[in-house]
Amino acid sequence: MEPKEQLSEWIESSSNIVFFGGAGVSTESKIPDFRSVDGLYHQEYDYPPETILSHTFFMRETEEFFRFYRSKMLFPDAEPNNAHKALANLERTGKLRAVITQNIDGLHQKAGSREVLELHGSVLRNYCMHCGSPYSLEDIMAQTGIPKCECGGTIKPDVVLYEEGLDTYTMEKAVSYIRNAELLMIGGTSLAVYPASGLIDYYRGDKLVLINKDKTSRDSQADLVLHDPIGEVLSPWSK
Repeated sequence: MEPKEQLSEWIESSSNIVFFGGAGVSTESKIPDFRSVDGLYHQEYDYPPETILSHTFFMRETEEFFRFYRSKMLFPDAEPNNAHKALANLERTGKLRAVITQNIDGLHQKAGSREVLELHGSVLRNYCMHCGSPYSLEDIMAQTGIPKCECGGTIKPDVVLYEEGLDTYTMEKAVSYIRNAELLMIGGTSLAVYPASGLIDYYRGDKLVLINKDKTSRDSQADLVLHDPIGEVLSPWSK
């Protein structure tokens, strides 16, 4: 049986699907993948992106952080692609239980997904580090330099920077969904970033599907591997 036929058969027969995705899910929405040839890691800045996107750099060089952040991390006009739409539809029909994502763009919710666990936070949420007041993406875009709260405090995006830990509650919930999944679909991720990539080890079933344009270090563990764009693979369910 062809891989896409096998995937279709598994999806149609499953009622407890969990999806775990990375940057590759959003590249078809024209949001660059950090590690792709044209991605953020190859842009020219005074510091490498790993440094700029660290907690230490944010605290010490806040203005430079926001110059990079506004230029390379915010895509307010991005729209969901077929992968996002398909996952939202599968949730609506009762097949998919949760989307676990490493992305911070909010496109799963924009497509209509409700149970979305954002391991690395979201650019749509921001808060004052002094008084805790919430701010929107539009508020960040409207200001220049370091965004400031009415109280004078610095506004920080609710995204997990390097050196910062993942939210414990979100991780525990993700582990629970994966552990109990009948079908686990992993897409658009090289599975190179820990601790998020370690979540795959909690899966106990026999329908592990990896969808990624490039090979991953976990291909040999999967029950089904598709090296195709994820929007293309999931397009039958996007309508």
